[in-house]
Amino acid sequence: MRSAKVERNTGETSIEVQLVLDNASQGSYKTGLPFFDHMLDQICRHGKFFLNVNAEGDLLVDAHHTVEDVGITIGQALNKALGDKTGIKRFGSAYAPLDEALSRVVIDISGRPGLHFRCDWKRQNAGDFDLDLVKEFFQGFVNHAGITLHIENLYGDNAHHQCESIFKCFALALRQAVDLNHAEVNKRLVPSTKGVL
Repeated sequence: MRSAKVERNTGETSIEVQLVLDNASQGSYKTGLPFFDHMLDQICRHGKFFLNVNAEGDLLVDAHHTVEDVGITIGQALNKALGDKTGIKRFGSAYAPLDEALSRVVIDISGRPGLHFRCDWKRQNAGDFDLDLVKEFFQGFVNHAGITLHIENLYGDNAHHQCESIFKCFALALRQAVDLNHAEVNKRLVPSTKGVL
């Protein structure tokens, strides 16, 4: 079973993440940020992952540290759960709509962190959640997962819909990328001309 449990403690946050990559689609999320918990649930359900996130952060200051550090910790958990990456499909891509909003995500589990994020939010907040933090979440994630991630919201009129379509799309693309090519697993192959990722 490809799984990992990671704890991260700093002067700003205390975070525990448990991630199981296969045969799941459930989890629990306690970040103190209801909209963010809702987005984490999209990753879990649409990516068919088991994901538990418990986070305590300095929310009286700002949500930034909590959101970014959750991204960092989930990225660390993904990297750990993938191990030597033998047999993974490596690449994933998806489109996902939510009503009038449509997003596209492309992933390469490359060992090289890089984020390309494009979204013209129709308003700055979804409820009381600052949507600038979405990019911070994904930046923390890619830096510690070691993946290249392209995210684009192609269009949308409702900021909540734009954001949720991004997270659904990310989940679908990540599911593809981490799935196993069983012929390559049996041969202990890594999908890279270098032989390592």
